[in-house]
Amino acid sequence: MNNLLGIGKIVKTIGLKGRLKVLSYCESAETLETLENAFIGKDSKDIHTFKAKVTGIRKGSFNLDLEGVNTTESAEALIGQYVFTTPKNLPEGEYYWTDIIGLYVLTETGLKLGQITNILATGSNDVYICSGEREFLIPAFDDVVKKIDIEKGIIVVRLPEGL
Repeated sequence: MNNLLGIGKIVKTIGLKGRLKVLSYCESAETLETLENAFIGKDSKDIHTFKAKVTGIRKGSFNLDLEGVNTTESAEALIGQYVFTTPKNLPEGEYYWTDIIGLYVLTETGLKLGQITNILATGSNDVYICSGEREFLIPAFDDVVKKIDIEKGIIVVRLPEGL
């Protein structure tokens, strides 16, 4: 299935009835609150579909019940695998990391700096890692990131002094 979004990694079982603890990749709990189906696998190409229910959301993790996974043994077989869901429509100005990684970075004057190769979550804001002739760490602030155009594959930035 194409276009899946990774939302976490299964790290352990909880209790005796197959409940799973998942390390969360989600910044917002809204994605988890509406989860009805989960796609579980070692990657997004080799997956199994489950009806799912999130039973507890904590900072950095969530508990997950999967239909048909009712024992500790069946849950243990899923440890180390990833949890995927289908992308949902985001509010204006918000993007999934998978949409940002790979975009080309241009300054407002048209100078090509490189390509986004990774993103760091710092807590207060994300930092885009742009690799080109040299590496730039670009804070994801409105006064720095002026435009993101997913269709054109670019991010336009105004570099702060010193970058």
